[in-house]
Amino acid sequence: MYAIVEIAGQQFKVAKDQKVFVNRLAGEEGDSISFDKVLMTADGDNVTVGAPAIEGALVGAKINRHLKGDKVIVFKKKRRKGYRVKNGHRQALTEILIEGIDLKGGKKSTSAKKEEPKKDSDSNDLSQKTVVELREMAKEKGVEGYSSMKKAELIAALS
Repeated sequence: MYAIVEIAGQQFKVAKDQKVFVNRLAGEEGDSISFDKVLMTADGDNVTVGAPAIEGALVGAKINRHLKGDKVIVFKKKRRKGYRVKNGHRQALTEILIEGIDLKGGKKSTSAKKEEPKKDSDSNDLSQKTVVELREMAKEKGVEGYSSMKKAELIAALS
């Protein structure tokens, strides 16, 4: 079984007991972390693709160590101008060990987020609309002088 997970803005194909080098993560060595942005899982012929992520899927991992990557030399030169610049860079990395892939994790807070927009009152709905939409609503209601009104005046007239 393997999964494609987004970790620190990059996508990785991971499997159980695999070591992965990722950009430096917050946390101490030995800490357990989990990633909930699982984009795809596959177990033999059973493939699950998220849109964009699979709800409730978690990938558990343990931080093994923090280290620096190999040195990269950046050399810039402009010929016949006497311009030469040499810079080096070592990327800060974290080595993690994938402990397991769980398809039925627990992200139950998404259902509460879906209910919040339904609870908004009419005044909040009007303030979130654009001036063009408010003017069309005023035209339908028969409000006079709606074309020269500002957004606050339109909201007051429609309320």
